[in-house]
Amino acid sequence: MATAVEQHLVQTMSLPKVESGCRTWLSAALIMLADIGAIGLVIALSVVVRHSFGGQFVFALYGRLWPVLGLFVSTYWLFGLYPGIVFNAVTEIRRIAAATTVVFLMLSVLAFLLRVIDEYSRLVFFSAWVLSMFLVPLARTFVRQRFARKDWWGYPTLVIGAGESGRMLVHTLQTQPELGFRVKALMDAGMPRIAAPSGVRTVRSMDDAAAIARQAAISHAIIALPDVSRPKLLALLESDTATFPHLFIVPNLGAVSSLGIEAQDLCHQLALEVRRNLLMPGAQITKRLIDISLVTLAGVMLLPVLLAVALALKLESRGPVFYRQYRLGRGGRVFGLWKFRSMATDADRILQEHLERHPECAREWEADHKLKNDPRVTRVGRFLRKTSLDELPQLWNVARGEMSLVGPRPIVRDEVPKYGEGFTLYKQVLPGITGLWQVSGRNDTSYIDRVALDSYYVRNWSPWFDVYVLGRTVRAVLAGAGAY
Repeated sequence: MATAVEQHLVQTMSLPKVESGCRTWLSAALIMLADIGAIGLVIALSVVVRHSFGGQFVFALYGRLWPVLGLFVSTYWLFGLYPGIVFNAVTEIRRIAAATTVVFLMLSVLAFLLRVIDEYSRLVFFSAWVLSMFLVPLARTFVRQRFARKDWWGYPTLVIGAGESGRMLVHTLQTQPELGFRVKALMDAGMPRIAAPSGVRTVRSMDDAAAIARQAAISHAIIALPDVSRPKLLALLESDTATFPHLFIVPNLGAVSSLGIEAQDLCHQLALEVRRNLLMPGAQITKRLIDISLVTLAGVMLLPVLLAVALALKLESRGPVFYRQYRLGRGGRVFGLWKFRSMATDADRILQEHLERHPECAREWEADHKLKNDPRVTRVGRFLRKTSLDELPQLWNVARGEMSLVGPRPIVRDEVPKYGEGFTLYKQVLPGITGLWQVSGRNDTSYIDRVALDSYYVRNWSPWFDVYVLGRTVRAVLAGAGAY
């Protein structure tokens, strides 16, 4: 009778053996082309716009700058931005911003040393610098969305998990291929055979896993064993897992920050440095400056929209244009949150009568304090909610320092018990107009998921996290998913 290893080798003969180097270079080439295209577009757009507003320069001067694209690629490589199969979008945004800034500083120095600084428009380079930090991540996102589900994208990965935690990790990696882990096998000695995740080989021992890894050219392994003892974990690390060039260990530290955490050597012992950005004045000042700058810009640009919405509300029904709700802010203090009125003026009576007539809606209201088909919402109000235009008056709350552009969802006092221990984290930051839960399904997410997403945001907060959420907010608003 064939051994278990031999049986698995027969099963894995159909697995395509693609060398990791080929995968890496193909992915890197696509991401590199996206970077070059985005940067070239940004520079060309900045030149055209500046010239249309009275810029006095020769277009040919900027055409000679094409070798600069190679400088961008080289700098991005030094900052670890290639092959571009990233595991965390926030870290990538931070590195892109740093690398792009370095390149433009180098260009400024070169222009000064070569005495050609007066030949080029400083405004062109400034606008190109700002725009590239937005368009380069967008171009990379487009490439990932286009190719992430291809079989050659990402790193072949083995997951070493236990029971439900291992299966959940595999499911997450399968549904988010842009993370870069292409799960080929799962090792769980105690898992029933019928519970195998779809499309993933399952094995019972490290010997079997090592055999499949060699056959399928698996380069990455993830150990997700939250309840394993230290001696068993060390034994596992010293076994055949040593054959994997990249090994990730997922510790049982679910309530600890995962972004910005750094490994340190402390007296020859592994130590994890968890930075509390919420306690760093510099980061908080940066967040406030971002809020003020963007609110000022948005207020000027959206003034016609604000006036149009106010007029539509007045024409549809009698009542005030704005509606004030009282929510809990930082430190648990109550503040008045402003919205465009999206409900009838006698909303409380309508809601009470509706809940009495429809017990299933009463249960929905009790669970989430939301109704998917809310009878109180007017026709204009439904449009405002679908497009999130009803939230625009909260820009005033941001300007007053009562809210931030990005933060946890503002809650009422009745919701505090549902947050449980998470309310302690909630009180540490300003609530936001948008946040992680809004870009992760909005009202289609469960209340437990909302609390978990708000807690994750607070633990991992940084200005770069805000940039990431703001970028995803644009896509969520345009899609209109989960808004009602």
